[in-house]
Amino acid sequence: MTKRATAETKRLYDDACGTAHGLELVGDRWTLLLLRELMYGPRRFSDLKRDMLGISANVLSQRLEELERRGLLSKVRLPPPAARDAYRATEWGLEVKPVIMELGRFAARSPGHDPTLPLSPVSIMMSFETMIDAGQADGFSGRIGLVLNDEPFIADVQGPAITVSRGAVDACPAVITGTPEVVAGVVYGGAPVEMLAFAGDEALARRFLTLFTLPPKVDARPG
Repeated sequence: MTKRATAETKRLYDDACGTAHGLELVGDRWTLLLLRELMYGPRRFSDLKRDMLGISANVLSQRLEELERRGLLSKVRLPPPAARDAYRATEWGLEVKPVIMELGRFAARSPGHDPTLPLSPVSIMMSFETMIDAGQADGFSGRIGLVLNDEPFIADVQGPAITVSRGAVDACPAVITGTPEVVAGVVYGGAPVEMLAFAGDEALARRFLTLFTLPPKVDARPG
């Protein structure tokens, strides 16, 4: 038995529960965050390394190999002009998205959650999918472009339904530009909206920024 196989065997729970096997598949440090970064399309190794702050190149390589071996991601070749190797989540790998979102909602209720820490562009976009407020979004209809650290995303909102994708924002009637941390500060922390840059229909963009609400914190005091 190889060292790698021995290490993986030691992480098994010997428990028939699907939750236990789920943790065997995605419970390693960095694994869920790596899959999070693949939820909106293929990413290059350098992209993943840049947006997953604190992960070493060696550990990232190990996690990519493990997830490929487990069938949760695959290697792809990006089309020109990029023409580079990249990684994408498989159809099965994409099924973990609701788990990531609900874990984020659960953790946002913790008094220990620090929203001022760094965020990746994918993190803030996924938070929009997770935290959209049905009451606030009622009657809202719009296609908003967001450029976060030079990465373009599109948010299509129809009432409480929101769909996020990567793509050029040129055709969007409203575009918001800023860092993920500043966008989060405006949306969730009450930071001045003037910290962001707008193009196109600014009123529509500003309305979009009001559609999201964090869940209330729990009272974690003993007793």
